[in-house]
Amino acid sequence: MSHDSNIKCLESFQRQVYTRFHDLSVVSADELLSVSWMHKLLDAFTACQEDFSTLLSDNKALLSKPPADRLATEYFERAIKAMDIFNATRNGVETVCVWQKHLEIVVCALEPKQRMVGESQFRRARKALMDLALLMLDDKDTGSVFSHRNRSFGRKGKEHQRSSSSGHSRSLSWSVPHSWSASKQLQSIASNLAPPKTNEIAATNGLAMLIFAMSFILMFVLWVLVAAIPCQDRGVQIHFAIPRQFSWSTPLFLLHSRIMDESKKRERRNTCGLLKEIYQIEKCVHQLTDSVDAAQFPLSDELKDEVNENVNEMSLACGAFKTGLEPLQCKLRETFRKVMACRSEGLEFLGKAIQP
Repeated sequence: MSHDSNIKCLESFQRQVYTRFHDLSVVSADELLSVSWMHKLLDAFTACQEDFSTLLSDNKALLSKPPADRLATEYFERAIKAMDIFNATRNGVETVCVWQKHLEIVVCALEPKQRMVGESQFRRARKALMDLALLMLDDKDTGSVFSHRNRSFGRKGKEHQRSSSSGHSRSLSWSVPHSWSASKQLQSIASNLAPPKTNEIAATNGLAMLIFAMSFILMFVLWVLVAAIPCQDRGVQIHFAIPRQFSWSTPLFLLHSRIMDESKKRERRNTCGLLKEIYQIEKCVHQLTDSVDAAQFPLSDELKDEVNENVNEMSLACGAFKTGLEPLQCKLRETFRKVMACRSEGLEFLGKAIQP
């Protein structure tokens, strides 16, 4: 590809990144970090990934030469580390699917449309709420079998602190070990991620800028996934600086600010994830538990109205989960495969030196 054509393609790529993430950054507060918004985030990322793969293919000759070969190899190393995060967040979605079964029991027991909601229905709802609370707490507090499988909830126990200190940051399996940390993995991906130097951009015909942009987009999307979805040792407080000199970074800066603000609002709640529906569920579970525990029969009209309102809100969140969680799992799996396919193809380009 000629120099001018290459520059035009790279500029087009950056404009597309800006447009896709700008649309994500200006949504309403109600839509931000919702299940449907997460779908759009992954769609935007995979579209960028496909464009990136095409541009790498169009520049095979450059990829086999320094410094492009080194920069591309560093990106593919980050892609390998990203696999664990895709796996962990996919498992996190599965975790929420387990919660949903208990939520449906509560909604079914306290459904306002029923002719009679009596003591037996409240006992059934209380049991489901207690089971759900156990699932959403750390094993230090509950010792539940489920929390031993996924240490992403609540306060960190001593055993978790010991295992995390080992510094293990790569597993490559669908079920990550107890010592694995989403935050540490993110920090590892973000480390040494700096804009390319002028001589690197010139020597690679602009490819260095493309690889940096895609590296940063990958890291940023992974950061959002970990912030939103329950997974081991999740968190938003990792150190990375958003470069302000590129047009495509503007919507990422806005998104980062909005997500950090959302995190600060919820930090006192010790939330399992910033996903909008998780916040709604946590709020409903807390309020319903208080109402059910305070129930005395016959129920007062005030308590009936309070329970009905919370059950209706929980039912809406359950509906969003029911329609969105399975497709989100599929989309995470699809994104995983596309990143791996790009890596495999890129390594093939690197392995075949182009003869002049």
